[in-house]
Amino acid sequence: MGLKMTAAELGDFLDREFPQVGGDFTVEDVGEMRVRVRLNVADRHLRPGGTVSGPSIFALADVSVYLAVLAMIGPQALAVTTNCSIDFMRKPAARTDLIADCRLLKLGRVLAVGDVLVFSDGDDAPVARASLTYSIPPK
Repeated sequence: MGLKMTAAELGDFLDREFPQVGGDFTVEDVGEMRVRVRLNVADRHLRPGGTVSGPSIFALADVSVYLAVLAMIGPQALAVTTNCSIDFMRKPAARTDLIADCRLLKLGRVLAVGDVLVFSDGDDAPVARASLTYSIPPK
């Protein structure tokens, strides 16, 4: 199938189309059916105790699958989440960026399914695992 967007193009797209959150995420790596995205943790992402909140972890997983889909199909802003299941497995390290390793399990004409493992930067054990389905708009 081949990549349609690079890491830099995905970052620019996110900044342009979603300026309210574009600076929160950095696309670190992109490849065939996969992407690695960093949540640049700031105070607004934290819950009491200084760890990253569940909604921020969800946002990272969701954005990661979205960007993996766009990397493969090109810049289609109207692709949308249709389903998500997330398991929070352990508390993230305090005030530490999170890293999402995302891979697409299926990329069809209408639906894409992705799997995401979320890690505290520098830790080997995942803090969360998510499975998401995206609806792809018709061309």
